[in-house]
Amino acid sequence: MNLALFDFDGTITTRGTFSDFMRFAVVPAKCAVGNILFAPRVLGYKLGFISGSDIRTRVTRFGFRGVAADEVRRAGHEFARDVLPDLLRPLAMERIQWHKNQGDVVVIVSGAFDVYLSPWCVQHQLHLICSQLEVVDGTLTGRYRGEQCVNAEKSRRVREKYDLEKFLKVYAYGDTKEDMDMLNLATERYFRWEKMP
Repeated sequence: MNLALFDFDGTITTRGTFSDFMRFAVVPAKCAVGNILFAPRVLGYKLGFISGSDIRTRVTRFGFRGVAADEVRRAGHEFARDVLPDLLRPLAMERIQWHKNQGDVVVIVSGAFDVYLSPWCVQHQLHLICSQLEVVDGTLTGRYRGEQCVNAEKSRRVREKYDLEKFLKVYAYGDTKEDMDMLNLATERYFRWEKMP
């Protein structure tokens, strides 16, 4: 049996889903204020001065602090059902099916939120390791539960959950530098759908 590790945003999808989900799940008035507040940081991110994990942390805190967890979970299910299908890369879905047909263990390893990845993975019968939102007494704190599942945290969580020595081969698929630690676990790795040496 083999292990296949897939990044989600930009690898399985045609673009990142964080911004799409924030616009989908956060009330419009708060989104409008956030667009103004975070415009300088977004520019800094696009210019490479601010990390993606930093801006995601700040935007998540602003958008979700004090919001009922059930409300965001419901939005996550709707987002998985209504929005994600239009963002999926046919090549990625074919490759996932190829792995499933071989009997491989297929795992989505993503910095994206569990509230929409979990229902999507259940629908497609895939395992999941991802970022989670912290909930206290039924309310979101605006913080992540643990670390964001990016960079070295991806490989750490994979090793924590799976004994890599038990698999004949480990495949990994990613598209950004946040995936490189995970790709380095693999015996066969693909970056932006090109096989790496």
